[in-house]
Amino acid sequence: MPVSFMGLIIVCALIAGVLLWAVRAYNRMVELRNRIANAFGQIDVQLKRRHDLIPNLVEVARKYMEHENATLTAVIQARGQAQGAVTAARANPGNAAAIGALAVAEQALMGQVGRLLAVSESYPALKADQNMRELSEEITSTENRIGFARQAYNDAVLDLNNAVQAFPDVLLARLTGFAPAAPLESTASEAERAAPRRAWPSERAQT
Repeated sequence: MPVSFMGLIIVCALIAGVLLWAVRAYNRMVELRNRIANAFGQIDVQLKRRHDLIPNLVEVARKYMEHENATLTAVIQARGQAQGAVTAARANPGNAAAIGALAVAEQALMGQVGRLLAVSESYPALKADQNMRELSEEITSTENRIGFARQAYNDAVLDLNNAVQAFPDVLLARLTGFAPAAPLESTASEAERAAPRRAWPSERAQT
């Protein structure tokens, strides 16, 4: 009888230990997922700022580039597609498809903006326009902010992925529906790509 009683105590202690681990691990994964959503919110703010600046840039350029309507229209169309991609990613931050589509849409947008700025080099009066210079500077500043926000997001993604892929937490993650999140690749410019970032495990292994 005493042996059976001791065995029951041991079994109960083991069950309690497993439950305690499961609660702590689950709460940790919830916290990390929430950090991703919060970090994406910062990206969202800066992308909105980018999207708000671009129509102003186009309107200033339109005064001088009457024969470049196709270039201007392409910028506005790319902006609309990028806004749609942001909306989809906002609904599910960390989703690989949504985040990948966002990066592609933003890269396309800034590619069109880059073409606009390249064409503007042929219009001295436009280059000298004070509003054009100020808008260009604001866009560059926004690129830097996006770069830092993107890195904060990717750091949060890395933390979650480490948690849900490590044993034994990976078992609980699969049971509760936690999956690895997707990092956000650079959305545009050299200024953004230059922002400091943490190395991913595969990159550390190569250094």
